[in-house]
Amino acid sequence: MSGSWAQAERAAVRRAGVKVGALTGLVITAVVALVGCIAYGVLVHRQDDRVWRELRYNAERGDPAAPPPCTWLFTLDDAPARGPAGFPLREDLEAVRASRSAVERTVERDGTSYAVRTQPRGGGAVQAVADLRYQLADRRFLLAALAVGELVGLLAAVVTGVVVGRRAVAPLAEALAKQRRFITDASHELRTPVARAYTRVQVLSRRAVAAALPVEHLAGLDRLAGSIRRFGEIIDDLLLSARLTADPADADRGPVDLAEVAESAVAAEAERAAERQLTLTVDRPDGPLLVRGVDSALRRAVGELLANAVGHTPPGGRVALSMGRAGGVVALTVADTGDGFDPAWADRLFDRFHRGPGAGERRYGLGLALLREVVTSHGGTVEAVGHPGRGAEFTIRLPGVAQVPAPRGGKPASRAPGHRESRVRAP
Repeated sequence: MSGSWAQAERAAVRRAGVKVGALTGLVITAVVALVGCIAYGVLVHRQDDRVWRELRYNAERGDPAAPPPCTWLFTLDDAPARGPAGFPLREDLEAVRASRSAVERTVERDGTSYAVRTQPRGGGAVQAVADLRYQLADRRFLLAALAVGELVGLLAAVVTGVVVGRRAVAPLAEALAKQRRFITDASHELRTPVARAYTRVQVLSRRAVAAALPVEHLAGLDRLAGSIRRFGEIIDDLLLSARLTADPADADRGPVDLAEVAESAVAAEAERAAERQLTLTVDRPDGPLLVRGVDSALRRAVGELLANAVGHTPPGGRVALSMGRAGGVVALTVADTGDGFDPAWADRLFDRFHRGPGAGERRYGLGLALLREVVTSHGGTVEAVGHPGRGAEFTIRLPGVAQVPAPRGGKPASRAPGHRESRVRAP
């Protein structure tokens, strides 16, 4: 399961910085490499041009008895011992004397290269040979210098890329931080007027009942109260999300009994489950299931998970909550017999305001997204498994507390291995 929205946001900022830095470094490295390639190409071209011009001149006018340094002139009558091993190339001399057309080529001998031009001269043919070892040495020296320059350029590119990447994403990170601060400030400012509005609607509802107002007016007040309550829940979700995003470690964390949290969530949903004619079962161990975390955040997460299951299960269905501990991990699973979902959409369910495909009512809002933020901020994971037409199953796994704290002046609480099950049935 992927991380929380806050983690995804920070990861996006880091990726943006890395991409900007990598692109900057790549551009600098490419420029250095391009300059090196151009310099090497120019050197090779100038050397080749000079060698072949001198070789043509010597073949046409040079004295075979006194050739220039690093150059040899051969005729068909010369013995091989006069020059490098393997020269002259007699097949070229004979071919040129017969065809009267010049031949140029490069020959590899004894670990070096030779430029060879054979051309007609007088009634015969002459072959000019130039040793290219010094030109090759210059090229190797230039390649070594370019390699060193490329390494230095690469190091400079990395440093420049890091600096540029950080500077480039700084406005993005600042904008996200301002956005979070705005959400926190706005949520704080809205909590009081929303709470007052909800209280006022409740008072008006009681007065309307006492005044025997028409049923449609009472229903309208109920819908208004529900809307304001939902608005308040969204504000609480935003505040909790901002709190977890700002610094997941700044909240007071202590041992929390996840079994007790689950029991409270079941009690809160019992009336709604009965209204929807659902069977709500709880299977939990007799002892506590302690995890370390923020009590209010965990209550919100478990409550959202159970409310989501009750809300998506049709009348007559079943919602089962089970808990247990295995290998130091506390697991809480909520399974329902609703419509389920396509397993391919499992991760998308935890996206903010995700709407299921082809279903106008299956809108998930902030609830499941906040659920994942709470769980991941506690070092746990949440997994969704869908069975189209046969329900869904959500599992929260959190690191358990290694040892149950002993009560003051008493013995440590024991963990009973057994489980007990309670049921809430439709009337």
